[in-house]
Amino acid sequence: MPSVAIRHVEPYTEEWLRQPAGYVRHVIDALGPEVADWWEGPCDPRDATLLLADGSALVWDEESGWRLGTFVSGGRGAHTELNGIRYLGHGLLPKPERVRPALDDARAGVGASSAWRPCYRSHRNCRDGFDVALAFYSSLVGA
Repeated sequence: MPSVAIRHVEPYTEEWLRQPAGYVRHVIDALGPEVADWWEGPCDPRDATLLLADGSALVWDEESGWRLGTFVSGGRGAHTELNGIRYLGHGLLPKPERVRPALDDARAGVGASSAWRPCYRSHRNCRDGFDVALAFYSSLVGA
C-alpha cells in the first residue's frame, strides 16, 4: 500500500498567511469580469475581499466561508466591513465553480444563503488539517 505524505504548513509563516490566495484566485477566475478588484486581509481569521463590479463585495474567511454584502470599508491588510450580509452557505471551501450559483442565491435571498453566520471552524485551530485543503488550491495555481 503506498504511503501519502501530508505536509502541514507552520502557522503564521509567510506561506501560511498566503495560503488562501490560491483558493481565492480560482474563485476570481470562476467569477470572471464581475470581480473589479480583490485583496487579502489580515489574519485571525485569514480573509480575502472581492470587490464586485456592482459595488457589492464578497468576503471569504477561514471560519465562516463566503459572505455577500454592500461594501462599507476595508482595504489591503484590513478586515472588510459590509452591510446587509448574506452568507453563501455550501461550506468553508465550496468548489470555485459553485460560488457563482451560491452568489446568485444570496442575491435573491434563497437557497443555502442565510443572514446567520455559520462557524465551520475556529481560526485558533491551526493544526486541524484545514491548511491541507488550502494547499490543494495553492498547488493548482500556475499549473
